[in-house]
Amino acid sequence: MLVVDSDSLLPELAQLQQLIDRAPAQLQVEVLATVPHMTQRLPIYALSLGNRNAATPALLLVGGIHGLERIGTQVVLAYLQTLLSRLSWDLCLQHTLQQCCIYFIPLVNPAGMANGWRANGNSVDLMRNAPVECTEGAAWLVGGQRISRAIPWHRGRSEQMETESRAVVDFVQRELFSRPFSLVLDCHSGFGTTDRLWFPYAKSRRQPIAHLAEMYRLRQLLAQTYPHQNYIFEPQAQHYLCHGDLWDYLYDCALAHNSTMLPLTLEMGSWNWVRKNPFQLLSSLGMFHPVKPHRVKRVLRSHLILINFLIKATMSYQHWLPLPNRAELQAEAQRLWY
Repeated sequence: MLVVDSDSLLPELAQLQQLIDRAPAQLQVEVLATVPHMTQRLPIYALSLGNRNAATPALLLVGGIHGLERIGTQVVLAYLQTLLSRLSWDLCLQHTLQQCCIYFIPLVNPAGMANGWRANGNSVDLMRNAPVECTEGAAWLVGGQRISRAIPWHRGRSEQMETESRAVVDFVQRELFSRPFSLVLDCHSGFGTTDRLWFPYAKSRRQPIAHLAEMYRLRQLLAQTYPHQNYIFEPQAQHYLCHGDLWDYLYDCALAHNSTMLPLTLEMGSWNWVRKNPFQLLSSLGMFHPVKPHRVKRVLRSHLILINFLIKATMSYQHWLPLPNRAELQAEAQRLWY
């Protein structure tokens, strides 16, 4: 394991390294890449629990793509900590991990988080950095720009991806594309007052993804299983279009490899935290993080049910896919979202 003096830089990285140090042998750890920050190089960790056999399905939990959105990393770390504490005694968890693999990339952008930036250490927005173009006119500036690195949402150079983006792409292609089914949950914050589950495309309002019926069925399962949950499940393009979306790119790559990978982005409704505590607006972090300790704890426990549901849906994918009524579900999804 790569060791850095993370205590003085970044509490989330220190927490992750402590979990790794104390973890049982079942936790597999890999450093995907390192990025420079001050006098150190900070690691991008990928971890896994469960069956690594490519014949089994997998769930990937991602956090920290935007450095200001620390709560996303904390949600992933909290769930990892929960699983590690259950490993020795929970027979249900042990059975689950025989049937599928759970991957974690808790902190994609450690340099950005250490700087208190949305972007990475090169001032590039990692969610605008993939080689994919919006087909219908991206939102001005917000949808990705190459005017200046001093302006947020910079896409970076057109001919290359940033180290962090490339690390995620290479990992997903290597670990997920060969599996019969996989789900991804990428944890973000900063949009609206309600938690949302977004799926591709961010590049087009007119073009649905090829697995629209499957996404609609997953939405049905969530609503039927947990009728009192409050997530809004929808295409990201209903709100804005952007260039370079990482999950648009990886989803299209998965299609080209004939792989069923369904990526979801959890957009935690941070405006609700600001409404309850307007003084958060006095800091750049406050727009994207609950700040108050009791609200942080509430957020960390509020998404446990969602992640548990996604693990069960991944492990049991053969019981809800393939879809015998796929055409009907496709038509319903079109009416709802398009």
